Amino acid sequence: MQDAAPRLKGLVEQLLGTPLPLRVRAWDGSEAGPPAAPALVVRNRRALRRLLWKPGELGLARAWVSGDLGIEGDLYTALDLISGLVWERGEDARGLGAALRDPEVRAAVRGLVRMAGLPLPPAPPPEEVRRRRHLHTRRTDRSAISHHYDVGNDFYALVLGPSMVYSCAYWQEGATLEEAQRDKLELVARKLALKPGQRLLDVGCGWGSMAVHAARDHGVRVVGVTLSQEQAAYARKRVAEEGLTDRVEIRVQDYRDVTDGPYDAISSIGMAEHVGAERYLEYAETLGRLLAPGGRLLNHQIGRRPQRDESSYAVDAFIDAYVFPDGELAPVGTTVALLERAGFEVRDVEALREHYALTLRRWVANLEAGWSRAVRLTGVGRARVWRLYMAASAVAFERNQIGVNQVLAVKTPGTSGSSGMPLRARTWT
Repeated sequence: MQDAAPRLKGLVEQLLGTPLPLRVRAWDGSEAGPPAAPALVVRNRRALRRLLWKPGELGLARAWVSGDLGIEGDLYTALDLISGLVWERGEDARGLGAALRDPEVRAAVRGLVRMAGLPLPPAPPPEEVRRRRHLHTRRTDRSAISHHYDVGNDFYALVLGPSMVYSCAYWQEGATLEEAQRDKLELVARKLALKPGQRLLDVGCGWGSMAVHAARDHGVRVVGVTLSQEQAAYARKRVAEEGLTDRVEIRVQDYRDVTDGPYDAISSIGMAEHVGAERYLEYAETLGRLLAPGGRLLNHQIGRRPQRDESSYAVDAFIDAYVFPDGELAPVGTTVALLERAGFEVRDVEALREHYALTLRRWVANLEAGWSRAVRLTGVGRARVWRLYMAASAVAFERNQIGVNQVLAVKTPGTSGSSGMPLRARTWT
């Protein structure tokens, strides 16, 4: 009798206390749920064991990465529906104890246990990073960056496209991804008011896109620092091909070890998410010491919504285990406050939330179009990690669960109070 899907759907609805908006297709070929909805494909009983041993997001992620669980139909629609069930309801391990006091919930769990079969926990997929405390030492930061960025430059080229820019693009109607990324780099350059002969420090320089743009199009001398050996090798080759070796230096170096200031400007694009809450003031003070008086900092950073009780914030389990080990997000207000504590004057904050959703959808489309090659380059498990991570992040930006902001700050010199900023600064829009 093929009845796994309706039984599973009923137990999940009993557990959640709400109807399941997705179809369910089970390992025995049975289906249940709204016919027009995307299907949650439970390929084997091991998927249930993963969810029982790690309820919530991490269990779902393990089942997805291992291939035990899949989505048939529009991935974004499915993730949007799941977002309301899991992420916004907080149905994870932290609330499991309270939930199990409900007799109906206990009955549903017992039913799932019977369906799951053997009680032993499946081993996590090999792509999962062993969880640890968020120390943010030089060694742990180097390891975390290597896990994420040393996947292979060919894989990143497939996903990001020719620009090799791994941060939010800046969109206008009808633009291509390449054009939108070029416009973002130019936006940063204009906010920093880059001029020929100036020195720019690009913190977390990635594959060298900002460094090349600033040197080639604005005539500045650039030092780019990254902790990724593969990024640095790619960036140096790119600099050489552009004929910019006399103006651009790429270093494998921790930003805390940069000592050759002062710089006229600093760009930090998509790097500060790796710094961590305990180290953020140190990060801001370090950049402040490296800037010349009157120098500008452009800090481009993903932020999360503030919580009523900030002490309850926990790092996203899937992101921490599979994507950005040790990454932490902060509300934009916290970022601004810490920059000001470090002595900066914050002059402008621009929210680009919708721009990042558009960017991520383009990256997902690139990955899906080149799926077979992506699997050859990095393995099916990691390719599945990236597809889920980018698509889920796009939904999170669209739902205003997270945002991204460019914060322009100035190192105001001494007691003169002069910022060097024009009266109407937003000439870049």
